[in-house]
Amino acid sequence: MYERIGQYRRLREEVENALAEAYRCLSVAHMRMGGRGIHQAALGVEQALTISILPRRSLGIEYPSVRAERVQLKPLGLLGTDISFDTSRERLADVTVLLAQLGEVEIALHRLMEEQRKAQKLVNALKYNIIPRYERTIRFIQSSLEEEERNGLFQVKLLRERAEAG
Repeated sequence: MYERIGQYRRLREEVENALAEAYRCLSVAHMRMGGRGIHQAALGVEQALTISILPRRSLGIEYPSVRAERVQLKPLGLLGTDISFDTSRERLADVTVLLAQLGEVEIALHRLMEEQRKAQKLVNALKYNIIPRYERTIRFIQSSLEEEERNGLFQVKLLRERAEAG
């Protein structure tokens, strides 16, 4: 779990830095081309990546395994767009791959923590409720058996005394 937390923190920082860079490039493209130009250029853009999601199990916990691979982007600079548009597409595609990895780690971490909470609840129930109840039952049974044994010994003693007297 601690390995996942470290991986999550590292990926989170990478994503934040990459998103800042991607949005900076996108704002430059927006200033140069305008919102309408970006919208028109984006209409004909092909997909930037392929994503496959498969189930994965670790420590008995199932979570999705996300694999995102970038597709080589074709430059659109010749179609009346600016180079900043291609740069922002590249940066956003890189960020999308990182976001897919972050999502996988985050879901796995969340599910591991949820299972840990459930296990901790069970341990606490055993430790504070069930085990003490059984210990009280065992003590009660032991004291009842000891009392029964004392009664039995007393009755045997009385019978011996009567037999000797009679």
